[in-house]
Amino acid sequence: MKSYVLDTSVIVEKIIRNSPYREKVEQLFSAQRSGTVKLFVAIPTLSETLYIASRIYQLAGVNNANEEALNYISWLKTKIIPVNIDEETAIVAGELKKQLGLALADCYVIAVAQKIGGLALFLKRESEMIAKEQLISKLPVRFLSEETL
Repeated sequence: MKSYVLDTSVIVEKIIRNSPYREKVEQLFSAQRSGTVKLFVAIPTLSETLYIASRIYQLAGVNNANEEALNYISWLKTKIIPVNIDEETAIVAGELKKQLGLALADCYVIAVAQKIGGLALFLKRESEMIAKEQLISKLPVRFLSEETL
């Protein structure tokens, strides 16, 4: 069984109506429901997801955007296993930040994937990742846009 640690980009894609990757996100959650994959989330990713979901709901004109974002986080926690950041994982994330120059939240996703023996799952290759392709290819990193579920 595959274990994925989800990046914010994957998680918020589920609430974007016209997203080109929404169907793949739905497939991922369907695979979780059927027990063929396990989904995890680093605690900092929950914070980032709350912020971005609130902004998405606000821009979409949803009343009580923050409340909707909190409801989404509550729903997510019934589907995805939150992983706390311990000191060792924090050090690994810091080392990844130095090597890769990615956002710290992305480094936590990769560090947690290493910790649990899973795969860090990002939505697609971003420009900052393409620049570090050689290093990233040696890490447990996958991209939903390229992954077969």
